[in-house]
Amino acid sequence: MLAKAETILRKSHGDLLVSRYRLKQAEGIALVRATREEGRQPLVFASRPFILCGLPIRRPPPDQLLFERRNGNFLLQITGHPQFGLPFGQDRLVLIFLATLAVRQKSQTVRFRSAAEMLDTFGLAKGGKEYRRIVSAFERIFGATMFFSTETTRSTATVIHRSRFNFLKEAEIWYSRSGDAPTGQNTVTLSDEFYSEISCHPIPADLEAIKVLGAAPALLDLFMWLSYRCFVANGPESIPLFGPFGLTQQLGCIEYSRPSRFRAMLEQWLQTIRALWPECPAVIGGNGRILRIDRSAAVNVRFSGQ
Repeated sequence: MLAKAETILRKSHGDLLVSRYRLKQAEGIALVRATREEGRQPLVFASRPFILCGLPIRRPPPDQLLFERRNGNFLLQITGHPQFGLPFGQDRLVLIFLATLAVRQKSQTVRFRSAAEMLDTFGLAKGGKEYRRIVSAFERIFGATMFFSTETTRSTATVIHRSRFNFLKEAEIWYSRSGDAPTGQNTVTLSDEFYSEISCHPIPADLEAIKVLGAAPALLDLFMWLSYRCFVANGPESIPLFGPFGLTQQLGCIEYSRPSRFRAMLEQWLQTIRALWPECPAVIGGNGRILRIDRSAAVNVRFSGQ
């Protein structure tokens, strides 16, 4: 496995020194490719709204409590709690963790032993700082309100559907101030709307890939988005990069002052995704104005909802 990881690293980052982080990333990429080829991918589950429209990548300013993303006729708005602020960054891992527990336990109320269980799931370090970060993430998610709107045009009329709800209905999270792993059982009840969405449309994702990308939320958003969009595509599609319906309006990535800067970052992200998923059909085209995709699968299972 290590030799294969080093080969991948030389191809994708041949001009860089082999740091511990790069070597770990290459080992993770090699594992992702091996488990996919062998048909034994460990899966987690995500909710469609947060694949189609990402959360903020970085911590928003304290006075910003509204975040908006748009994907075609789908509009997502997140309103943060005045005390805790908007969910951002690795908070998206909490939503994946809870959605996965809801699918596996087949229950709106999910239970897990400790915060260490979540950290272990995503291969994250454990310690007082990490436990406090999880508690803060739960506070932001618990305090946030989600609004989404979809608009569908039919032959005789336009149908608009709107809904506003919280992510969670109730949560009891144990936290040890000493920095040790808490021992109490954690209980979280998802809101009716969030549980209904994840129950009807659980979107599987490769856990090992998320481990590789978990520290890079923008890259993780793009990978999850591409995994879903390429699977449900009926054939070749072109997505604009800019404008009101462009890719920059869908992902949770930060705004770039120049289109050329976003295109350069997008190409870097795609290089890493191709290392994880060599069959990924996404390429930048149209003189740098569109992203071309085609039908392909990043996981070897059927999506249960589209």
